[in-house]
Formats: sequence, structure tokens, C-alpha cells
Amino acid sequence: QVQLVESGGGLVQPGGSLRLSCAASGRIFSIGDMAWYRQASGKQRELVAHITRGEITDYADSVKGRFTISRDNAKKTVYLQMNSLRPEDTAVYYCNSKIRTTWTERLSDYWGQGTQVTVSS
Repeated sequence: QVQLVESGGGLVQPGGSLRLSCAASGRIFSIGDMAWYRQASGKQRELVAHITRGEITDYADSVKGRFTISRDNAKKTVYLQMNSLRPEDTAVYYCNSKIRTTWTERLSDYWGQGTQVTVSS
């Protein structure tokens, strides 16, 4: 079984920073693209940031210049550094990874359980 475990969420004031982490564990042969999504109350889940295995990144327009995605392949971990947080960044943040569990398997999507980020004064 593969598990993605997120950490680092919490309550922060507007303008503050948080760093989310997501570590993959279990039966893993290789990890491809990794990403962070978020879902605000009453809204659809949206892509926040994406990073390829070769560390090419892209971001939602709403977070460009404020958020930075990175990964440590040796640790099987993806990070999201969030700066200059705004109330509209409040959401549950989910990590997503495309993982191959054996060399014969295709890459499949795996999701973390989500971590709450609340930006409020």
C-alpha cells in the first residue's frame, strides 16, 4: 500500500507563511509528477502547484510569486512554501503524486488525507 501523509497546516494571520510537507511511503517503485491541490468550503478542488520529477514547476495564477513547490526525491517528499497568505487561501490542501508501485505497473494517482490551512486575523 502507498500512503501520502501531509503536515504543516494550521491557522495563520494574513501576510504570514506556512510550509506544507507531504511524504510518500509504502510500496513505491518510482514517483512521477507531484502536486498540491486545494478545496475551499463550497468550491471545487483546484490545482495550486505542480512539479515534475525533473523539477519543472507551474502554478495557479492566484498563487504565482507567493507559493513555491519543491521536492526531495530521496525523501519521497513534496513541499509547498506559502508566503504572503491571504484569507482567500483558506482551504483544505491535498497533495497528489503519480506513483508506480512496481516496474510493470503504470503510474497511478495517489492522494493525501488533506491538511487545513486557515488564514484569518
